[in-house]
Amino acid sequence: MTLAPHRRPVAPAAPPAPARRTAPGRGRGRVRPGRAVLRVLAYCVLAALAVAVVYPLCWMALSGLRSNGDLFSDPWGLPAHPHWSTYADAWRQGVLGYLLNSVLVTSASVVGVVLISAWAAYGLTRLELPFSQPALLLILGAMMLSPTVALVPLSQLLQALHINNTYWALIVLYTAFKVPFTTFLIRAYLLGQPVEVEEAALLDGAGRWQTFWRVVVPMSRPILASAAVLQALFAWNEYAFALVFVTDDRLKTLPVGLADMAGRLNSDWPMLFAGLTIAALPMIAVFLPAQRHFVRGLSEGVGR
Repeated sequence: MTLAPHRRPVAPAAPPAPARRTAPGRGRGRVRPGRAVLRVLAYCVLAALAVAVVYPLCWMALSGLRSNGDLFSDPWGLPAHPHWSTYADAWRQGVLGYLLNSVLVTSASVVGVVLISAWAAYGLTRLELPFSQPALLLILGAMMLSPTVALVPLSQLLQALHINNTYWALIVLYTAFKVPFTTFLIRAYLLGQPVEVEEAALLDGAGRWQTFWRVVVPMSRPILASAAVLQALFAWNEYAFALVFVTDDRLKTLPVGLADMAGRLNSDWPMLFAGLTIAALPMIAVFLPAQRHFVRGLSEGVGR
Protein backbone atom coordinates (compact mmCIF):
# COMPACT_ATOMS: atom_id res chain seq x y z
CA MET A 1 0.00 0.00 0.00
CA THR A 2 1.53 3.27 -1.11
CA LEU A 3 0.83 6.42 0.85
CA ALA A 4 0.27 9.55 -1.18
CA PRO A 5 2.42 12.48 -0.07
CA HIS A 6 0.64 15.02 2.06
CA ARG A 7 0.17 18.28 0.22
CA ARG A 8 -0.39 21.51 2.00
CA PRO A 9 -3.36 23.39 0.73
CA VAL A 10 -2.33 26.34 -1.40
CA ALA A 11 -4.05 29.58 -0.65
CA PRO A 12 -5.65 31.24 -3.62
CA ALA A 13 -3.58 34.04 -5.14
CA ALA A 14 -4.68 37.49 -4.18
CA PRO A 15 -6.16 39.49 -7.01
CA PRO A 16 -3.80 42.12 -8.44
CA ALA A 17 -4.17 45.51 -6.94
CA PRO A 18 -5.80 47.98 -9.25
CA ALA A 19 -3.38 50.39 -10.84
CA ARG A 20 -3.36 53.80 -9.24
CA ARG A 21 -4.61 56.41 -11.53
CA THR A 22 -2.55 59.52 -11.67
CA ALA A 23 -4.59 62.62 -11.59
CA PRO A 24 -4.16 64.76 -14.64
CA GLY A 25 -1.51 67.42 -14.11
CA ARG A 26 0.31 65.53 -11.35
CA GLY A 27 2.85 63.52 -13.39
CA ARG A 28 6.48 63.53 -12.35
CA GLY A 29 7.67 64.79 -15.70
CA ARG A 30 5.35 67.78 -15.72
CA VAL A 31 6.96 71.10 -14.81
CA ARG A 32 5.02 73.53 -12.70
CA PRO A 33 3.94 76.68 -14.52
CA GLY A 34 5.82 78.93 -12.10
CA ARG A 35 9.10 77.09 -12.59
CA ALA A 36 8.61 77.06 -16.35
CA VAL A 37 8.17 80.84 -16.35
CA LEU A 38 11.29 81.33 -14.21
CA ARG A 39 13.29 79.06 -16.49
CA VAL A 40 12.18 81.00 -19.56
CA LEU A 41 13.06 84.29 -17.87
CA ALA A 42 16.49 82.91 -16.90
CA TYR A 43 17.14 81.83 -20.49
CA CYS A 44 16.09 85.25 -21.74
CA VAL A 45 18.42 87.02 -19.33
CA LEU A 46 21.33 84.73 -20.26
CA ALA A 47 20.62 85.25 -23.96
CA ALA A 48 20.57 89.03 -23.45
CA LEU A 49 23.90 88.88 -21.59
CA ALA A 50 25.41 86.72 -24.33
CA VAL A 51 24.31 89.20 -26.98
CA ALA A 52 25.67 92.11 -24.92
CA VAL A 53 29.07 90.41 -24.73
CA VAL A 54 29.34 88.83 -28.18
CA TYR A 55 27.81 91.59 -30.31
CA PRO A 56 30.49 94.27 -29.58
CA LEU A 57 33.22 91.77 -30.47
CA CYS A 58 31.49 90.84 -33.73
CA TRP A 59 30.86 94.51 -34.55
CA MET A 60 34.53 95.34 -33.91
CA ALA A 61 35.73 92.48 -36.11
CA LEU A 62 33.34 93.41 -38.94
CA SER A 63 34.23 97.10 -38.68
CA GLY A 64 37.82 96.18 -39.51
CA LEU A 65 36.58 94.91 -42.89
CA ARG A 66 34.88 98.16 -43.91
CA SER A 67 36.12 101.44 -45.31
CA ASN A 68 36.25 104.59 -43.25
CA GLY A 69 33.41 106.20 -45.22
CA ASP A 70 31.12 103.18 -44.91
CA LEU A 71 31.78 103.02 -41.20
CA PHE A 72 30.51 106.56 -40.63
CA SER A 73 27.66 106.49 -43.15
CA ASP A 74 26.20 103.18 -41.92
CA PRO A 75 27.89 102.20 -38.64
CA TRP A 76 25.57 99.24 -37.92
CA GLY A 77 25.53 97.70 -41.38
CA LEU A 78 27.43 94.70 -42.69
CA PRO A 79 30.46 95.18 -44.96
CA ALA A 80 29.24 95.01 -48.57
CA HIS A 81 32.78 94.60 -49.93
CA PRO A 82 35.08 93.27 -47.15
CA HIS A 83 38.56 94.77 -47.13
CA TRP A 84 40.69 91.90 -45.83
CA SER A 85 43.82 93.91 -46.52
CA THR A 86 43.00 96.10 -43.50
CA TYR A 87 44.04 93.32 -41.14
CA ALA A 88 47.28 92.81 -43.07
CA ASP A 89 47.99 96.55 -42.93
CA ALA A 90 47.34 96.63 -39.18
CA TRP A 91 49.67 93.66 -38.77
CA ARG A 92 52.42 95.53 -40.62
CA GLN A 93 51.81 98.77 -38.69
CA GLY A 94 53.32 97.19 -35.58
CA VAL A 95 50.60 94.97 -34.13
CA LEU A 96 52.82 91.90 -34.59
CA GLY A 97 55.60 93.37 -32.46
CA TYR A 98 53.22 94.57 -29.78
CA LEU A 99 51.54 91.15 -29.76
CA LEU A 100 54.84 89.31 -29.27
CA ASN A 101 55.83 91.69 -26.46
CA SER A 102 52.52 91.11 -24.68
CA VAL A 103 52.81 87.34 -25.09
CA LEU A 104 56.31 87.35 -23.59
CA VAL A 105 55.47 89.58 -20.63
CA THR A 106 52.15 87.88 -19.93
CA SER A 107 53.55 84.33 -20.11
CA ALA A 108 56.50 85.11 -17.84
CA SER A 109 54.33 86.87 -15.26
CA VAL A 110 51.74 84.06 -15.27
CA VAL A 111 54.41 81.42 -14.61
CA GLY A 112 56.00 83.52 -11.86
CA VAL A 113 52.73 84.36 -10.12
CA VAL A 114 51.35 80.81 -10.18
CA LEU A 115 54.58 79.18 -8.94
CA ILE A 116 55.32 81.70 -6.19
CA SER A 117 51.72 81.89 -4.99
CA ALA A 118 51.21 78.11 -5.00
CA TRP A 119 54.37 77.48 -2.98
CA ALA A 120 53.55 80.30 -0.55
CA ALA A 121 49.98 79.03 -0.07
CA TYR A 122 51.29 75.50 0.52
CA GLY A 123 53.66 76.76 3.19
CA LEU A 124 50.95 78.78 4.93
CA THR A 125 48.48 75.87 5.02
CA ARG A 126 50.64 72.76 5.45
CA LEU A 127 53.81 73.82 7.26
CA GLU A 128 54.18 75.07 10.81
CA LEU A 129 56.06 78.22 10.01
CA PRO A 130 56.95 80.89 12.55
CA PHE A 131 55.12 84.18 12.10
CA SER A 132 52.65 82.59 9.69
CA GLN A 133 49.75 84.72 10.93
CA PRO A 134 51.66 88.03 10.62
CA ALA A 135 52.73 86.92 7.14
CA LEU A 136 49.10 86.32 6.23
CA LEU A 137 48.12 89.76 7.51
CA LEU A 138 50.98 91.25 5.49
CA ILE A 139 49.66 89.52 2.38
CA LEU A 140 46.17 90.88 3.02
CA GLY A 141 47.61 94.36 3.51
CA ALA A 142 49.50 94.13 0.22
CA MET A 143 46.21 93.44 -1.56
CA MET A 144 44.97 96.89 -0.50
CA LEU A 145 47.89 98.74 -2.11
CA SER A 146 46.96 100.53 -5.32
CA PRO A 147 49.61 100.13 -8.04
CA THR A 148 49.25 103.71 -9.30
CA VAL A 149 50.11 105.15 -5.87
CA ALA A 150 53.60 103.60 -6.01
CA LEU A 151 54.60 104.83 -9.46
CA VAL A 152 57.27 107.27 -8.25
CA PRO A 153 59.08 104.96 -5.78
CA LEU A 154 58.80 102.08 -8.23
CA SER A 155 60.44 104.19 -10.93
CA GLN A 156 63.34 104.93 -8.61
CA LEU A 157 63.60 101.28 -7.62
CA LEU A 158 63.67 100.04 -11.21
CA GLN A 159 66.32 102.58 -12.12
CA ALA A 160 68.43 101.46 -9.17
CA LEU A 161 68.07 97.84 -10.33
CA HIS A 162 68.93 98.85 -13.92
CA ILE A 163 65.88 97.14 -15.34
CA ASN A 164 63.88 100.22 -16.29
CA ASN A 165 62.68 100.25 -19.92
CA THR A 166 63.11 96.47 -20.22
CA TYR A 167 60.86 93.45 -20.24
CA TRP A 168 61.93 92.66 -16.69
CA ALA A 169 60.40 95.88 -15.41
CA LEU A 170 56.91 94.77 -16.40
CA ILE A 171 57.43 91.11 -15.50
CA VAL A 172 58.63 91.94 -11.97
CA LEU A 173 55.86 94.47 -11.34
CA TYR A 174 53.06 92.30 -12.72
CA THR A 175 54.28 89.39 -10.61
CA ALA A 176 54.79 91.36 -7.41
CA PHE A 177 51.40 93.08 -7.44
CA LYS A 178 49.40 89.91 -8.10
CA VAL A 179 51.19 87.43 -5.82
CA PRO A 180 49.28 88.53 -2.65
CA PHE A 181 45.82 88.08 -4.15
CA THR A 182 46.72 84.81 -5.87
CA THR A 183 48.31 83.45 -2.69
CA PHE A 184 45.18 84.24 -0.70
CA LEU A 185 43.03 82.58 -3.39
CA ILE A 186 45.07 79.37 -3.55
CA ARG A 187 45.34 79.23 0.26
CA ALA A 188 41.54 79.28 0.56
CA TYR A 189 41.34 76.39 -1.89
CA LEU A 190 44.00 74.30 -0.12
CA LEU A 191 42.24 74.70 3.23
CA GLY A 192 39.36 72.64 1.86
CA GLN A 193 41.54 69.86 0.43
CA PRO A 194 42.12 66.65 2.48
CA VAL A 195 45.59 66.29 3.96
CA GLU A 196 45.43 62.49 4.22
CA VAL A 197 46.76 62.04 0.68
CA GLU A 198 49.76 64.25 1.43
CA GLU A 199 50.40 62.43 4.71
CA ALA A 200 50.32 59.10 2.88
CA ALA A 201 52.89 60.41 0.41
CA LEU A 202 55.13 61.55 3.27
CA LEU A 203 54.83 58.14 4.93
CA ASP A 204 55.85 56.48 1.67
CA GLY A 205 59.11 58.43 1.74
CA ALA A 206 58.29 61.44 -0.44
CA GLY A 207 59.75 64.76 0.63
CA ARG A 208 57.95 68.06 0.81
CA TRP A 209 59.14 69.02 -2.65
CA GLN A 210 57.89 65.76 -4.20
CA THR A 211 54.62 65.97 -2.27
CA PHE A 212 54.05 69.48 -3.56
CA TRP A 213 54.68 68.65 -7.21
CA ARG A 214 53.13 65.18 -7.38
CA VAL A 215 50.19 65.53 -4.99
CA VAL A 216 49.30 69.15 -4.26
CA VAL A 217 49.72 70.57 -7.77
CA PRO A 218 47.57 67.89 -9.51
CA MET A 219 44.87 68.31 -6.85
CA SER A 220 44.92 72.10 -7.27
CA ARG A 221 44.61 72.29 -11.05
CA PRO A 222 41.25 74.15 -11.02
CA ILE A 223 42.44 76.97 -8.77
CA LEU A 224 45.80 77.16 -10.55
CA ALA A 225 43.97 77.51 -13.86
CA SER A 226 41.81 80.27 -12.36
CA ALA A 227 44.89 82.08 -11.06
CA ALA A 228 46.62 81.78 -14.44
CA VAL A 229 43.61 83.17 -16.33
CA LEU A 230 43.19 86.09 -13.93
CA GLN A 231 46.87 86.97 -14.16
CA ALA A 232 46.83 86.68 -17.95
CA LEU A 233 43.86 89.05 -18.21
CA PHE A 234 45.56 91.54 -15.90
CA ALA A 235 48.94 91.48 -17.64
CA TRP A 236 47.45 91.52 -21.14
CA ASN A 237 45.30 94.60 -20.51
CA GLU A 238 47.51 96.56 -18.08
CA TYR A 239 48.23 100.09 -19.29
CA ALA A 240 49.69 102.32 -16.55
CA PHE A 241 52.90 100.37 -15.84
CA ALA A 242 53.47 99.66 -19.53
CA LEU A 243 53.11 103.36 -20.33
CA VAL A 244 55.38 104.68 -17.57
CA PHE A 245 58.16 102.11 -17.34
CA VAL A 246 58.62 101.21 -21.02
CA THR A 247 59.42 103.99 -23.47
CA ASP A 248 61.15 102.04 -26.22
CA ASP A 249 58.71 101.49 -29.08
CA ARG A 250 60.16 98.01 -29.71
CA LEU A 251 59.22 96.90 -26.16
CA LYS A 252 55.71 98.31 -25.92
CA THR A 253 52.84 95.96 -25.20
CA LEU A 254 49.47 95.91 -26.97
CA PRO A 255 47.52 98.48 -24.87
CA VAL A 256 50.19 101.17 -25.21
CA GLY A 257 51.11 100.17 -28.77
CA LEU A 258 47.51 100.36 -29.98
CA ALA A 259 47.11 103.78 -28.34
CA ASP A 260 50.22 105.01 -30.17
CA MET A 261 49.02 103.43 -33.42
CA ALA A 262 45.68 105.27 -33.10
CA GLY A 263 47.59 108.56 -33.06
CA ARG A 264 49.70 107.60 -36.07
CA LEU A 265 46.78 106.38 -38.19
CA ASN A 266 45.05 109.79 -38.17
CA SER A 267 41.51 108.47 -37.52
CA ASP A 268 41.79 105.37 -39.69
CA TRP A 269 39.18 103.56 -37.61
CA PRO A 270 38.90 100.31 -39.61
CA MET A 271 42.61 99.63 -39.18
CA LEU A 272 42.35 100.43 -35.48
CA PHE A 273 39.42 98.05 -35.11
CA ALA A 274 41.43 95.41 -36.93
CA GLY A 275 44.27 95.86 -34.47
CA LEU A 276 41.89 95.64 -31.52
CA THR A 277 40.40 92.43 -32.92
CA ILE A 278 43.85 90.89 -33.29
CA ALA A 279 44.63 91.91 -29.71
CA ALA A 280 41.45 90.30 -28.36
CA LEU A 281 41.81 86.94 -30.14
CA PRO A 282 44.60 85.48 -27.94
CA MET A 283 42.66 86.05 -24.71
CA ILE A 284 39.54 84.52 -26.23
CA ALA A 285 41.57 81.51 -27.33
CA VAL A 286 42.99 81.15 -23.80
CA PHE A 287 39.77 81.65 -21.87
CA LEU A 288 37.46 79.34 -23.83
CA PRO A 289 39.39 76.09 -23.15
CA ALA A 290 40.05 77.06 -19.53
CA GLN A 291 36.61 78.36 -18.59
CA ARG A 292 35.49 75.09 -16.96
CA HIS A 293 38.52 74.99 -14.64
CA PHE A 294 38.30 78.75 -14.16
CA VAL A 295 34.72 78.70 -12.86
CA ARG A 296 35.28 75.57 -10.78
CA GLY A 297 38.42 76.94 -9.15
CA LEU A 298 36.83 80.26 -8.25
CA SER A 299 33.65 78.68 -6.90
CA GLU A 300 35.53 76.18 -4.74
CA GLY A 301 38.22 78.62 -3.63
CA VAL A 302 36.10 81.66 -2.81
CA GLY A 303 33.31 79.59 -1.27
CA ARG A 304 35.55 78.32 1.51
